[in-house]
Amino acid sequence: MRTVATMAFVAVAALSFCFPDFVVFRFTQATIWSIALLGLVILCGVSGQFSFAQAALYGMGGYTAALLANHTSMPPYAALALAPVVGFAAGYGLGRVASGHSLWTQALIGYALAVAFPQLLRWRVIEDWTGGVQGLSVDPPNPPLASLSNDRWSFLLALTLLAASLWTARNLIASRSGRALMAVRDHDLAAAAQGVNVVHLRSAACGIAGAYLALAGCLSAFQFGFVGPTAYTVALSIQMLFGVIVGGLYSPAGAIIGGVMLEFLPDLVASWGKGLSALLYAGLMIAAIVLMPRGIAGAIGNVRLLFPEKKRNPTEKKISSP
Repeated sequence: MRTVATMAFVAVAALSFCFPDFVVFRFTQATIWSIALLGLVILCGVSGQFSFAQAALYGMGGYTAALLANHTSMPPYAALALAPVVGFAAGYGLGRVASGHSLWTQALIGYALAVAFPQLLRWRVIEDWTGGVQGLSVDPPNPPLASLSNDRWSFLLALTLLAASLWTARNLIASRSGRALMAVRDHDLAAAAQGVNVVHLRSAACGIAGAYLALAGCLSAFQFGFVGPTAYTVALSIQMLFGVIVGGLYSPAGAIIGGVMLEFLPDLVASWGKGLSALLYAGLMIAAIVLMPRGIAGAIGNVRLLFPEKKRNPTEKKISSP
């Protein structure tokens, strides 16, 4: 499977040279969505928590890139290293506050952060740094080769970071810490009785999810060249939740499916009926959630279980023809 995944990523990277820049731009945004949704897979699917704070964490990554670009002489690539650190610190702090409470309280605390973050960016005390209502412009990193366009280099950079994020997420889920997170998700009291520090582990999951979201927000700031308070509202949090639920909440593959869906499904639905696109989009979301509780990735896994591969009997001898 690792070989197949590697070949798939190489093929996607090669195919990007066959499309014009505006198509590559769309696929870059889908890749960025996938990185953000990977954080929600860890937060909601693996650790069993719930939050509306993803828009704020996503915005922290975007503003990290903007602040470094406008107020320091550091190269843009430094933001790709600093944004996950900022996201992890903010996510872990949020987890320490919220993870010891019920899902409803976690949702309300995350909602409060999502509402407060755009208002904080407009605060007069710091608006000289954040740009206030007008926001800040961000210059994307320069391609290493003159033959590469900015859009194509952004896609290759985002695709590389997605591959690293998937590798990290899969290793985390398969590790001892991942099993402990799933034990906390299934029954926190039983996990605590086995010596698991529930609050710390949930806070760490929030921090890891914050790092993924902040990295995606940093890439998005490079992609659009601008950050502003209106881009990081609660509606963005809800949009991400829909994407990860429909794509598959319990699988890293679901994050990729959800990222592609978030980027291309609204345009597809908009062509079906003028004035009804929002209604049709919501109807498709509800139908997908009801009919596929584990998302599209879970439905594909169920189909594979219906048609298992025939296992060869190890004691069976292979008969060779003369």
